[in-house]
Amino acid sequence: MRSSELLELTVGCLRTDDADGTGLARPRLVSKVVKGRLWGGEVDEWVVIEEVVRVIALAERLTDSGPGQPLFGAFNGFESNGAMTWLRQWVASPAGRRMSLEPIPDEPVHPRRLRRTLSVEMAARPGGLLATKVHFKQLQVATSEGYAGRPGGAQAVFHHEWKKEEAKEKLKRTVEAYRQFEQGQMPAGPAADALTASFRAVEQELVDHEPGPAKVVTDRQIELLLKKKASVLHLSAANYCWFEDPAKALCLKLAGTGSAAAPLTGLCDSSRCPQATHHIVHRSVWQTPANNGTVLLASPRIPPAEKNRLRTEHERCMRVLAEIDTAAGKAG
Repeated sequence: MRSSELLELTVGCLRTDDADGTGLARPRLVSKVVKGRLWGGEVDEWVVIEEVVRVIALAERLTDSGPGQPLFGAFNGFESNGAMTWLRQWVASPAGRRMSLEPIPDEPVHPRRLRRTLSVEMAARPGGLLATKVHFKQLQVATSEGYAGRPGGAQAVFHHEWKKEEAKEKLKRTVEAYRQFEQGQMPAGPAADALTASFRAVEQELVDHEPGPAKVVTDRQIELLLKKKASVLHLSAANYCWFEDPAKALCLKLAGTGSAAAPLTGLCDSSRCPQATHHIVHRSVWQTPANNGTVLLASPRIPPAEKNRLRTEHERCMRVLAEIDTAAGKAG
């Protein structure tokens, strides 16, 4: 119902008579359609759910209007001659707190605030999703499905699935880095020594493990040993960030943040951060700006001041590439 149709409700507008002879009483509200109609509106009826019946019954108890008079009176924020103010005060009083009632926000009450609640209740009934689409005049059922989704419903499921896939990808990348370590392709970057030490500890634990005569180290064993290490991994295009200690994160120091749950990727300088590593998979990312820098430095159209900046960036890229190549060729 539109706001204008709600304001046309009168005391006694609720009808529960058996109109079709089925023996089932359908609650209906009698009001007027004002929008697009002649002056004064036209009488119409709306079939409503049980929650609306209870709301109308409560409103009739709170109002000072008589039968046939406007249920909400003149529009003044649905205060109904101070009844809403009294209700707010009572809910916030010890009596309301004793009944575990949440305080009503101290702001105007508007019928459009009930659209979400109404859509959730309608969609929960058989065929309710299509009814919600028709009632709210939405073009697609998918829109109604998202609108009627309970808070923490589909959104929470999507977030959970996304986090699950992210954890799987982190574990996959960590195991991949460990396999490269086994093949003699060491990580590069400021955190390379710390990561290598972690991999050596896992390697030693696998050596010390004696499952029996037929000793076979499976990927599952490696994943279990690397699971904790993978949980602190944050993937970036140009590096891996092993975010174990926020106090050591260079990005947080640059931002002036003492602690955070995740690194600030936009401020990442992996060539200097003590928790960043570079691997073979990142080489192409560093190679591209190195090639671009070579071309731009050779161009006579670049101003000298800009060339100084480009030269610094180019040297950084070349240094990281050299470290990746050197580390990949080391044999432990």
